[in-house]
Amino acid sequence: QVQLVESGGGLVQTGGSLSLSCAAPGSIASINRMGWYRQAPGKQRELVAIITIGVGTNYADSVKGRFTISRQNAKKTYLQMNSLKPEDTAIYYCYMRTPLVTYWGQGTQVTVSS
Repeated sequence: QVQLVESGGGLVQTGGSLSLSCAAPGSIASINRMGWYRQAPGKQRELVAIITIGVGTNYADSVKGRFTISRQNAKKTYLQMNSLKPEDTAIYYCYMRTPLVTYWGQGTQVTVSS
């Protein structure tokens, strides 16, 4: 199973910033969508931010104005997280999709202390 490679995350105080990055292995081609989901303890996985290449970006209402998603070519994506809140604490998963297959990263922990 091909997996995306995530980095970043960690522990930060309320109001702090963190950045995440995600890269697709060279074997993955024709990526048309990439982004980030998160899952907090006891909750369902939810969309954080996503880029549809050639179309635009979408954000969850809870992160608008604080998080910024970007990409470097069609195989690397970043999530800049500012003004972090305790409710942002979760495991963050990178996501990329081709017309045929969806790929996920291994997940990285983001913890925001109050």
